[in-house]
Amino acid sequence: MAVCVRQSRNNIINLVKSKMGLLGLTNLSSSVSSLNNDHITLATASLAKDLRNESSVFENKPTLYRTRRFESTKPHQRSGVHSNGASSQFLDFPGGQVAFTPEMRFISESRKERIPCYRVLDDDGQLIQGSIDVGKEIAVKMYSDMATLQTMDTIFYEAQRQGRISFYLTTIGEEAINIASAAALTIDDFVVPQYREPGVLLWRGFTLQQFANQCFSNKGDDCRGRQMPIHYGSKKLNYFTVASTIASQLPHAVGLAYSLKMDGKDACAVTYFGDGGSSEGDFHAALNFAAVTEAPVLFICRNNGWAISTPTSDQFRSDGIVVRGEAYGVRSIRVDGNDTLALYSTVRAAREMAIREQRPILVEALTYRVGHHSTSDDSTKYRPVDEIELWRSARDPITRFRKWIESNGWWSGESESELRSNVRKQLLDAIQVAERTEKPPLVDIFTDVYDVPPSNLSEQEKGLRETIKIHPQDYPSDFPL
Repeated sequence: MAVCVRQSRNNIINLVKSKMGLLGLTNLSSSVSSLNNDHITLATASLAKDLRNESSVFENKPTLYRTRRFESTKPHQRSGVHSNGASSQFLDFPGGQVAFTPEMRFISESRKERIPCYRVLDDDGQLIQGSIDVGKEIAVKMYSDMATLQTMDTIFYEAQRQGRISFYLTTIGEEAINIASAAALTIDDFVVPQYREPGVLLWRGFTLQQFANQCFSNKGDDCRGRQMPIHYGSKKLNYFTVASTIASQLPHAVGLAYSLKMDGKDACAVTYFGDGGSSEGDFHAALNFAAVTEAPVLFICRNNGWAISTPTSDQFRSDGIVVRGEAYGVRSIRVDGNDTLALYSTVRAAREMAIREQRPILVEALTYRVGHHSTSDDSTKYRPVDEIELWRSARDPITRFRKWIESNGWWSGESESELRSNVRKQLLDAIQVAERTEKPPLVDIFTDVYDVPPSNLSEQEKGLRETIKIHPQDYPSDFPL
């Protein structure tokens, strides 16, 4: 037993030296001495002494787990109350001092006024005030990628309607959130998406051919045809593969952000979700997780008013998503999701704060899903057509941003025609190539999970092959066996 204790003590000391994690801020002698075994108690006391002697280990090291939001909870007086009159009495409580009041007052369920929305461009694409630090090169690329994304959505949507792919989902009306946020990040930042953020991949260099390969599930698909269309992923571009399950990506992003913090990386994690995702338990768990661990993660909510056919009025009574950040101790902001410049400025500032101050940031972008939820949906069954057309025409983020770059002399009608024509041609060519490319072999269904496939998996593969031999007419002839 004594040998085990000595080994455990050395292991813990080495872990603290190497990781500087939670143990570095924990009084180990008080937390472990409650154990009854005398040997463990003596070893713990010795361990605490060793850690005190290792104080130099903690110098000039980044703190992984700070408690700036939770100051000391030691009572200043034995009673925990200051007796300088009823109006100046305080209770020392976990989280900080709490003032007493003789007035019984309930906190209102809502603020008198809604949280304002940050905006840079008006509906006509003109700066509301002052100037903004965005140059020609990045502005033109943002616009080009937004227009490319819109064109790609239109063509792939038509391909699904023609029966050439099985499923598709557009970002029409939400192009600014995709591209502007991506432009404000670096390639070192990890993206944990929902499913309506292909523009982030486009900005990072994912090609139109790669998009087509994934949607057509061919051999050129990085996921080897094992995902539904639009469930993109790229290890090279630090873009985690899309999962259909709503909000499950949020806690994952926090864990990823905390690992970046532990490794001292100059980067953050960024995760996207819709207003419907905020109604899931994973959203609340993730915000609390991020706040307590002070993880450098950006939560970007695309509040487009609808969770498929459920309006926000049927989801919650709070003032959108932004107010929830305060409840969890997360700095938050609301921004116009159809204003490219406002989004770019917001996400760039949020990223800088998240990394420099080691904290989570919540960004609520107000926008509108102009397209149907997916090719499996008809949104005209639950939304007024005139409402959709209002957002499509008068509040289109691409049109608004185009007016601004044109006013700067950076874009023209000729540039527009050339871009749209070239992108359309590239997409049509990519689709033809994707259709002709061979499908992944059958064996790929069973690979990339186990180093050595277990017997039950081998039995499943054998059973599938036998079934195909018996019923060949029920399986695609272009599927390599």
